[in-house]
Amino acid sequence: MTGATKVREQPLVLVVEDYQDAREMYAAYLQFSGFEVAEAGNGVEAIEKTRELLPDIVLMDLALPRMDGWEATRRLKNDELTKHIPIVALTGHALAGHAEGAREAGCDAFVTKPCLPDALVAEIKRLLDQHRRKSDNGTDAGRVPKSSKKRT
Repeated sequence: MTGATKVREQPLVLVVEDYQDAREMYAAYLQFSGFEVAEAGNGVEAIEKTRELLPDIVLMDLALPRMDGWEATRRLKNDELTKHIPIVALTGHALAGHAEGAREAGCDAFVTKPCLPDALVAEIKRLLDQHRRKSDNGTDAGRVPKSSKKRT
């Protein structure tokens, strides 16, 4: 696993989005903001790339072909290799039930599309900082307490 042994200069974000234009837009803005970016177009690819690359964070669209983001998130959070990686749910559904469902599936945060690029970058940085602090303290960095989660 090259991702596990490679030391990165910048955090790696895996963008999982089935619409190529949206995926490329997120990737371009994240690269502009100083992140390394990898891309996946469906849930199966998301699991494969997460296991291969071990990104620092995953942006997961919930409505995906082949395997939806809900199931891909559950599988990643139940995998010893990947369960520590923060996952941000990206969805066009702003209903409160979707946010709670995303958390129950294992998402660490929930962002409603369309979102402002700066707000998405701020949420990524917040989760990465939180993940680093938990790792430094030796606590479970895989999940954040509900009280610290926010909707954007």
